Amino acid sequence: MKGIIGKKLGMTRIFDEDGTATPVTVIEAGPCVVTQIKTKDSDGYEAVQLGFEKMRRKSATKPRIGHLAKHGLAPRRRLVEFRVEDPGQYQVGQEVTVDVFEPGDVVDVTGWSKGRGFQGVVRRHGFSVGRRTHGNRNHRKPGSIGQSATPARVWKGRKLPGRMGAARTTIKRLDVVQIDLEKNLLLVRGAVPGANEGVILVKKSNTGK
Repeated sequence: MKGIIGKKLGMTRIFDEDGTATPVTVIEAGPCVVTQIKTKDSDGYEAVQLGFEKMRRKSATKPRIGHLAKHGLAPRRRLVEFRVEDPGQYQVGQEVTVDVFEPGDVVDVTGWSKGRGFQGVVRRHGFSVGRRTHGNRNHRKPGSIGQSATPARVWKGRKLPGRMGAARTTIKRLDVVQIDLEKNLLLVRGAVPGANEGVILVKKSNTGK
């Protein structure tokens, strides 16, 4: 299993020996703990559930406390499943750290994009603005959005103003540039979704390089 739960710390850059600058995102990847093992016999599919970031018992729900207390584990803030081919090689309580990856791996990073609130069509969809001269008052409006008598309604899927961002987003095929085992840091090339301190999922890419 090459997957782990992490937290986005921010972006920086590192330099190669020849002075080439590489923009990277720093991710605090784990440590995570195996909280549950699912098999085809018991659940219909094979997966391993990981827990990330301890939380206070009084802040956790009773179902979460009971789910983890069966194995003597403290409540975890995030629980995420990762599909595996052989769940028999994992044990509940086993720790998963950043060493599941190595420099050169290609990964997919999933997170929640930054929320932009309610936005108009210019910012949300990239519409062109109207001219600002000759008495024109239609600067940032969407314009005509439907037909008249037939069908006398607006078609579904029309690009209109609305909530922007705050959606589950995956950036695929990012290169792992560097790993810090002591600080549980994972450096990937480029940007990843979400704000700093946001929880993200890092998985080995199935698309290859």
